[in-house]
Amino acid sequence: MNEPPAEEARESQGAPRVETRGVPRRPGMDPGVRKVLLVCLAALAFHLVLLLLPRNMPEQELAIARAIPQSAKRVNLLKPLKDNPKATGANLREAAELLREGSPMDAYELTKEAERREPGSVETQLLLARICHGQRMNRCEEESLRKAEELAPEDPRSALLRADFRETEGDLEGALKSVEEAYRKAPGREGVGVRYARLLSAAHQGEAALAVLRTQEAGLGKARLWLEEGLVRVSQGRIEEGRQLFAKAVDADPKLAVGYYHLGVTSFRLGDVEGAEEALRTADRLDMTNMRALSALCEIQRSTGRMDAMTATRMDLERRFPERLDAVRTACRTP
Repeated sequence: MNEPPAEEARESQGAPRVETRGVPRRPGMDPGVRKVLLVCLAALAFHLVLLLLPRNMPEQELAIARAIPQSAKRVNLLKPLKDNPKATGANLREAAELLREGSPMDAYELTKEAERREPGSVETQLLLARICHGQRMNRCEEESLRKAEELAPEDPRSALLRADFRETEGDLEGALKSVEEAYRKAPGREGVGVRYARLLSAAHQGEAALAVLRTQEAGLGKARLWLEEGLVRVSQGRIEEGRQLFAKAVDADPKLAVGYYHLGVTSFRLGDVEGAEEALRTADRLDMTNMRALSALCEIQRSTGRMDAMTATRMDLERRFPERLDAVRTACRTP
């Protein structure tokens, strides 16, 4: 009895037919899957190297600590740097910054060690002042700021930091005095003039604020200057003038998201709901990392009774900012 060819026999038994012409096709892994696996293996190998190699270099500890999101969990990794002879002042300051929120007293010890190793560092004194302020160590805070001023008499950073402290405490007069000192030291430094003008405006000295802003035009450019002037006018209650300045700012710089935001807010205050919504949507499109434009839009929709539109805006916020749901619900609350 003649037997069927081997190939036909395999097919009759349900075996897959293998192409015999040209180059045979062998069943294998999809190229895309293979690529993903190779990337994963490379990443695994890199982390294993970090973990298994002897780690006596501060840079290695800092690199691993940066990858740990919770500052409190970095303590065991970074605290030993205090006794590591290879750690520089910059290494110790970075370690302290990484621990400042979760373990402030360990951050304090690391910064004091940085001060011992590099006694002439202004950066160390400024960091120490911030840590001490957070822990309400008033004497330490003042001593650190004084040392920073002695090390760099014309550096405005110590005065600006003191202004930050006073402003968070609600001491507007003290904050204004400190920023005025910083402005005297470095009137052309980026941000100093604007900060001074904003505090003058908050202290109801609008015309003085405008005078300071006009000295900053070269550094700010027309669009930013008009934006800041608009904020001063709004603070004075001159809403229409502020809106006009915001409109000029976005005309000069169509990508100025913050300009569109303030244009939207002032337009709504003047009764132009359609213009306000258009400006706020433009602000959101230009800066999708910031939720305040859609938050303002949500408030407009709520106040005008458009609940369906408000719900849609809130859902968009929740989708884009899942890690900030509490803030979203506060900003876009239902009646």
